[in-house]
Amino acid sequence: MTPRWYLSLVVLAAVLALGVIVLGAYVRLSQAGLGCPDWPGCYGHFTVPQTHQAVAQADARYAARPLQPARAWKEMIHRYFAGSLAVLILVLALAAWWRRRWSRQPIVLPSLVLLTVIFQALLGMWTVTLLLFPPVVMGHLLGGYLTLALLILLVLQAGGWWRAADGAGSTLRWLAAATLVVLVLQVALGGWTSSNYAGVACPDFPTCQGQWWPPMDLHDAFAWHGLGPDYQGGILNDPARVAIHVTHRLGALATFMLVIVSGLFFMFRSGRPALKWLGGLAMLLVICQVLIGISMVHFALPLALTDAHTGVAALLLAAVVAWNWAVWARPADPTGLLPTASK
Repeated sequence: MTPRWYLSLVVLAAVLALGVIVLGAYVRLSQAGLGCPDWPGCYGHFTVPQTHQAVAQADARYAARPLQPARAWKEMIHRYFAGSLAVLILVLALAAWWRRRWSRQPIVLPSLVLLTVIFQALLGMWTVTLLLFPPVVMGHLLGGYLTLALLILLVLQAGGWWRAADGAGSTLRWLAAATLVVLVLQVALGGWTSSNYAGVACPDFPTCQGQWWPPMDLHDAFAWHGLGPDYQGGILNDPARVAIHVTHRLGALATFMLVIVSGLFFMFRSGRPALKWLGGLAMLLVICQVLIGISMVHFALPLALTDAHTGVAALLLAAVVAWNWAVWARPADPTGLLPTASK
């Protein structure tokens, strides 16, 4: 049996991971991603320089990027929260390995989360040192979502919830898996849109720049542009940014339709109240996400809405991950990671 303290720490880690994702989006969207040009400190300090002497030294050391305290504090607060999450995940992994000596404590998920957050730290460093290189920024975003997804699985595993797939047939299992794959691809497209500053490329909806199919440069939109340039603000031309934005919209449409169809199957074809509840929750979240996306375009990307767009996407991913746990995990599997045989 999982101790209450361990389950409480896992839940705390999942909530903190969600907060780090939302806070990271806020930092990126408020143009503070390079608020500190070094890593893990800020202008050579572990806090933002404040004295006149420290500020002068910081500006001399990084003449190309003089200190802007407001942006620097945003970046450092995000790093403090991310560092706290990393420490908490380390504690969870060590506790899992320690308890394994006399109980059937699973260690696969805690170890995977720890490895993920270590790689996340590297991506965070490369995000700064490579000047917001879009593939790294997108990878950092996906790493944050992966951390949250693994922690959601760890919460369900530690709590012993929804792991008997007695109410799920093969249709529900494969719908859940397909929805997860499509949703992850859409999250990646969202990260690519954000990292290339393509959110403003289409200021109207449902058309884009007054056209249903505006001029687009798909090759440049997804081409490799190499290391070296400063990518803050983006370097792509307008047709390339339009191509990214339109692709994200089409992906959103596909994701919306699949989540709705899968959610209806969960609500009306499953025999378990938990699956019905999860189906309804995911449909509600995807409807909210689409409405937020449309509002973002209508109101010219206000920071509150764009940050909410990231947060709701994270909640939707958590719900779909819970779908897959509920229909694939089996009680006899001590790791909770192996699929059951289809009925």
